[in-house]
Amino acid sequence: MERLGRWSSGRGALYLLLAARIRTLIDEGELPPGAPLPPDRALATALAVGRSTVVAAYDLLCGEGRIVRRQGSGTRVAGPVAATARPTTEAPGFLHLLEPRDGVIMLACAAPDAPPPELVEAYARTVPRLADIAGDIGYHPMGHLALREALADRFTARGLPTTADRVLITTGGQQALTLLARALIRPGDRVLVQAPTYFGALEAFREEGAVLRTVPVTLGGFASALAHHKPVLSYAVSTFHNPTGSVLGPAVRRRIAAASAAAEVPLIEDEALTDLGFPGEPVPPPIAAHHDGVITIGSLSKVAWGGLRVGWVRATAAMIARLARMRTVFDLGGNVPAQLAAAELIPRLEPLLRRTAAERRAHHDHLRAELARHLPAWHAPAVPGGQTLWVRLPHGDARSFAQLALRHGVAVLPGSGLDPDGTSDDHLRLHFLAAPQELSEAVRRLAVAWREYDARPARATYPPAMAV
Repeated sequence: MERLGRWSSGRGALYLLLAARIRTLIDEGELPPGAPLPPDRALATALAVGRSTVVAAYDLLCGEGRIVRRQGSGTRVAGPVAATARPTTEAPGFLHLLEPRDGVIMLACAAPDAPPPELVEAYARTVPRLADIAGDIGYHPMGHLALREALADRFTARGLPTTADRVLITTGGQQALTLLARALIRPGDRVLVQAPTYFGALEAFREEGAVLRTVPVTLGGFASALAHHKPVLSYAVSTFHNPTGSVLGPAVRRRIAAASAAAEVPLIEDEALTDLGFPGEPVPPPIAAHHDGVITIGSLSKVAWGGLRVGWVRATAAMIARLARMRTVFDLGGNVPAQLAAAELIPRLEPLLRRTAAERRAHHDHLRAELARHLPAWHAPAVPGGQTLWVRLPHGDARSFAQLALRHGVAVLPGSGLDPDGTSDDHLRLHFLAAPQELSEAVRRLAVAWREYDARPARATYPPAMAV
């Protein structure tokens, strides 16, 4: 169902919008010939629409020859059954939730919506350095040395002695995850993740054919899970966890580090949100401080701006060299001006972090107050940092409500895409980075959508036959 994305956000009758989205999935090969489609009632339930909407969409596509409907065998994409194909992204945030639409308030994808002044100033300082470059063709698969050294110094200052040969620069944190997944996972390998967790990591692991196994966000039972599942890799967001905002305590971090070392299972510690604590909130030392073999990834996308596209990996020199060879095949290296600007910004991050921490705390408090006023039955616990609230609905299915909310002009992220166990279907992730007046309007629209959703008769929430 997640592949349908923001199918209902256009203009026109709902059945036409639904048919258009399914048509696109068929034409682009996302739904291959012979692929089964969900039954009418199941899809209607999942999308929070009437069965007649789905029937009309299917009838239209049937008339075009794109699908076939037979009594007893269900609805399928027209054509022979295709060979098993490598799936593309199933998470609801990678395409449609990254594309702003007129009139839609985006509370799904959490990232600063404009470059901060500090980044603009950093770019200005790079201009003379660019003018002085000579004898450099600009291909740096490991990343520009200036940025690698700046990050090595920052890691060392945090208690993680690091040299530049232990740092790889990537095009954002997502490429770091993709490279590591490609290097460490083979089809059928088990990977241990928190439930829920960052959907970009889940997609990177699934793309390599991983079998996902889960532990709680608190990483309780981590050591026994390693022994039982025997994964080739584990992944954790230890600080301002995405999506719950929780922080693992120092004792838990020590136990996780010891368990990873004893089992000789690589652990990826995702630090993309580590610098986003609210004023006065303490941050424990990273897991890597207790076990130097932990692989650390980070990014400036959440700290500064997503458009900067600068991320990194800290690992052993051997692992960095291996990833750099893979990176050469991907793109020969990242954007040099962006890396030089990042090298200027890294040593000057603290004022930016202090300023934005106060802003994010105020927006966090404002969103929670608005939710308490307009949607008191929703449970939205406070968090000590990060960018998002993990909201539990009093009943119903977050996926179907998200579709209804979109028709009311708010894009939200349902928990189903962030949880391999499927136990977060009653949760939404909402970011609080928008301006207070925009957050207020978003909550007002969500309240209208919830009243409409809440007034509907109870329906079965069994999953469709296929996750479209």
